[in-house]
Amino acid sequence: MFRRIVLLAALILGSHAMHDTFAIIRWTGAGITPSGASILWSLSVAAEVVVFLLIGPWLLRVLTPAGAIALAALAGAARWLVAACTADVAALALTQPLHGITFALLHLACMRLLVANVPSQLAATAQALYGTVGVGIATALLTLISGWLYARMGPAAFAVMSVLCLAALPLAVGLRGGEEQLA
Repeated sequence: MFRRIVLLAALILGSHAMHDTFAIIRWTGAGITPSGASILWSLSVAAEVVVFLLIGPWLLRVLTPAGAIALAALAGAARWLVAACTADVAALALTQPLHGITFALLHLACMRLLVANVPSQLAATAQALYGTVGVGIATALLTLISGWLYARMGPAAFAVMSVLCLAALPLAVGLRGGEEQLA
């Protein structure tokens, strides 16, 4: 279960590497002004805060952690596919808030599953490995790969990140058994 959670985080959170590295370059190249890009980026951060503070706990109860992770994977796939296809400000303004789902809700679900599935004496180690391997190393490697992909594919490289999110879906379905301890 722990390895599955770390792999899910690596796939979905790691998929943000292309966005974090090349979104501003993509947007600027498409004629979006620095202030427009700042507003777009702010939409994603605001959505993250809203999910962490307001709707995330409710979504976890309604969807379960496995359902929340599946939603995060689908939201990431949609977000990166739109980024691959267009730099239209209206389309981006609609997809940037998905960051609340792709980052914040995913993280809340992973933390909930870690608490339910990792013995308390290993909780700190589990969180350190989750953050280092599932988030840190995956993001670092995918940032390097993103540079190579963007140089060869341009904006279409965002679609590769969409595929990473879709690859997480079968893993999310397999989490159902780990949720039994949450009841």
